[in-house]
Amino acid sequence: MSEATMSDPKQPLPYEGIRVVEFTHMVMGPTCGVVLGDLGAEVIKVEPIEGDNTRRLLGSGAGFFPNFNRNKKSIALDLKQPAGVEAALRLIATVDIVSENFKPGTMKKLGLDYDTLKKLNPRLIYVSHKGFLPGPYDHRTALDEVVQMMGGLAYMTGRSGDPLRAGTSVNDIMGGMFGAIGAMAALRQRELTGVGCEVQSALFENNVFLVGQHMMQFAATGKAADPMPSRISAWGVYDVFTVKDGEQIFLAAVSDKQWAIFCKAFGLEEMMADPRLKTNNDRVMAREWMMPILRLHLADRSAAELSAVFEANELPFAPITRPEALFDDPHLNATGGLAPIRMNDGSMSKTPLLPFTMGGKRAGIRLQPPLLGEHTDALLTEVGYSDEEIAALRHNKVAYGA
Repeated sequence: MSEATMSDPKQPLPYEGIRVVEFTHMVMGPTCGVVLGDLGAEVIKVEPIEGDNTRRLLGSGAGFFPNFNRNKKSIALDLKQPAGVEAALRLIATVDIVSENFKPGTMKKLGLDYDTLKKLNPRLIYVSHKGFLPGPYDHRTALDEVVQMMGGLAYMTGRSGDPLRAGTSVNDIMGGMFGAIGAMAALRQRELTGVGCEVQSALFENNVFLVGQHMMQFAATGKAADPMPSRISAWGVYDVFTVKDGEQIFLAAVSDKQWAIFCKAFGLEEMMADPRLKTNNDRVMAREWMMPILRLHLADRSAAELSAVFEANELPFAPITRPEALFDDPHLNATGGLAPIRMNDGSMSKTPLLPFTMGGKRAGIRLQPPLLGEHTDALLTEVGYSDEEIAALRHNKVAYGA
């Protein structure tokens, strides 16, 4: 299979020629920038003199910076000094999009809020990533886990009485994605109207969008959705099985046709003929006694053997995979889904690309995650600073360059 990326000079990237400056940190704001950057925009990351804090995080945050900051340039400015704000304003004057995810009020204090900047450039598109859209909650400090708890997602993920956050930063990442989608929509609107606008994306509202299916289940049935571990499944066979040597594997048969194939493949003709198991809905209602029989029948087979049978019969299955095993996934490597990335310590690893193709090609990595202030001098020169002025900014610790 092709590992081609969108790098053909004869075929420009979708957002080539669009310039973005981002005042972002952590995950949500940087995700917006990485989506736009992967699709061709020039994304300039404004960092504090000491650098984005995600460059130094440990534990679950150790991979944040390389994962969410490829295809970006870095300029390091001290926005607490008027000269740093002046440099940022000169830079903003050259861009199409400003993206930020600071606490509410921070950008206004700096004079970098939308109401101020739109007076200087009515065509500017301004993307704010917040915890909540404007309203009664907008003063609260939000985190991904906070909105998962208050937005029903943790309740649905954990077992009854044990709310559990999802296993990745779903709202931060999707919130940034919706910020990027909003920026794309605003660019199209600007083509039609000639003026920009403010785009707002929020963690809480994103989380509510995610659990909308459970809200609508209640609206449709009058019954509250049970947490996923204790829910009544929509499918008769749709579960994790513990098999030979304690291995686990997810197996499914989600239609009457798949049920028949499953029964024939594993010698379950009697169950296939049982009138109590004729339809998927019958099997859903029979899960309490049906599933123990199926678990016992499959318990002595290895996960590899079951995978082979399910794949040969085009039935849904999945090994229970840990994230680190994905580096060696044959499909991801064969299709170019992973690309070389420079880590914070300078070593090289691989990172997932955006999960879609255009014209059969993936959006690749043009720029490795930048060193702190790697592009400071070049960008300041571009917006009119002389060598002497740049040296003065460095001396006064207004700017830093790698």
